[in-house]
Amino acid sequence: MPELVEPMLAVPGALPDPEAGWAFEVKWDGVRAVTYADGHSLRVRNRRGIDIALRYPELAGFPAALDGHRAILDGEIVAFDDEGRPSFGRVQQRMHVTNARQWERLAREVPAVLVAFDVLWLDGESLLDRPYLERRAALAGLGIDGPAWRAPAHHLRHGAALLAEVTARGLEGLVAKRVDSTYAPGRRSNAWRKVKALHQQELVIGGWLPGKGAREGRVGALLLGYHEPGGRRPGPLVFAGRVGTGFTEAELDRLGPLLDRRARGTSPFRETPKLPDPRWVRPDLVCEVRFTEWTSGGQLRQPAYLGTRDDKPASEVVRES
Repeated sequence: MPELVEPMLAVPGALPDPEAGWAFEVKWDGVRAVTYADGHSLRVRNRRGIDIALRYPELAGFPAALDGHRAILDGEIVAFDDEGRPSFGRVQQRMHVTNARQWERLAREVPAVLVAFDVLWLDGESLLDRPYLERRAALAGLGIDGPAWRAPAHHLRHGAALLAEVTARGLEGLVAKRVDSTYAPGRRSNAWRKVKALHQQELVIGGWLPGKGAREGRVGALLLGYHEPGGRRPGPLVFAGRVGTGFTEAELDRLGPLLDRRARGTSPFRETPKLPDPRWVRPDLVCEVRFTEWTSGGQLRQPAYLGTRDDKPASEVVRES
């Protein structure tokens, strides 16, 4: 079994027209995970290649559930809200915990599910060069259906209707995939297209503004940015606006020390925004936000903070829509 297979990445775009030759999957709002199940051993690597299996003890029984198969699967680790919708805010509670006792507690209180959507290697054979539909058939043959793992269906038609349905349910969107596409590890490919129903993306935290009133002494708003594409090196950090909503009290308490450790005296942004009493930080912390649209001036409109994430380097964060 290979030690590491980097996940294939999608490009942002619109629904393909015509839809022939494309398959459509729900875009799961969670933590990207490549899962290596070999007998009774389990590794779950995030996009940075870090094994996060111990953070999710509810997945320990997954290798045995494969009934003797050895496999590498691509998917997402998802936590669902009370209405059955994937919630990044909930799964974010699991991402940064390092204590084994807390892992066990959170597995009960905020259970996670491995949502598999591709199989990359199976029983000694690489499937990377096989077309999407063949890999999907192999995934279906594994019968992944358990208490903390599932393999939702793909759809070969009616992409527009599916997008309307996920929009009505408040889900993030779809991923359209060419049915003849092979799997390109570590590459962002036009063969996979993410079609968003809601605007949501990762952004880099470059600073913060002190809070007032009930938030005095804590974060009032985060100052966000993204890198201009810069080839091998990340381009300048472009200011994208501020976000001051979506924080729980516990998250504000957690953010304070993270930002204090990253304090710096100068702005990390290409053009320093004119703001009252900004506090600048080293721009290596990534967060997820949801927003209504980009303004004509290139800033976020009505953003809401969803949480930080450690599965993507800040240097790779660019504007996606």
